[in-house]
Amino acid sequence: MSRPPASPRSSIVNREAAAKAVEAFLEAIGRDKSQEPELEGTGARVAEMFVDELCRGYSIDTRALVESSVIQVTDADSPLVIVRDVPVVTMCPHHLLPSIGTATVAFHVLTKIVGLGTVVSLVDAHARRFTLQEQLGGGVVSDLASVLGPVWVGCRIVLAHGCMIARGERSTNTRVETVTLRAPPERVVEAHQALGVGDREGEASR
Repeated sequence: MSRPPASPRSSIVNREAAAKAVEAFLEAIGRDKSQEPELEGTGARVAEMFVDELCRGYSIDTRALVESSVIQVTDADSPLVIVRDVPVVTMCPHHLLPSIGTATVAFHVLTKIVGLGTVVSLVDAHARRFTLQEQLGGGVVSDLASVLGPVWVGCRIVLAHGCMIARGERSTNTRVETVTLRAPPERVVEAHQALGVGDREGEASR
């Protein structure tokens, strides 16, 4: 599988400094490695996790990712494309806790389509950043709209937020749903139906 295009906006990463910062944070909140040996090496592990996994989306040029997979069509046999149950793991920028769930991406083809695996990669690239749920859907829709020029494009995201589960109200069963849509008014109902907006069937089993 080819590597996603690198983002020109990527900044230099200093893993050693990040690891030391985590160690300093643990010390600042009263944790002592000499008394809690299980914390030995935690700084390096956390830094590696954020750089290589949770924040890897910063290194990907998402628009170029879509552009690299475009296929021109003259008469689409299946003009409606829906990609459901795309796994999402993203980090809340307010508390640095994960939000986990799924995304549905749908668009009505006009003259261009894109590899379906690219849709999944696009969602993941936007998710693997410090981002709000609303921004995540907006980024996915913006890239697909600008490159493909579809009749309409939308992204529905349903997430369980770690900051709501682990702190405050401890709302363990709460799911947050957002819908981002670019569509002419006469196509909104069609788009919402394709995205499953308002359809709770099956959500309880996830």
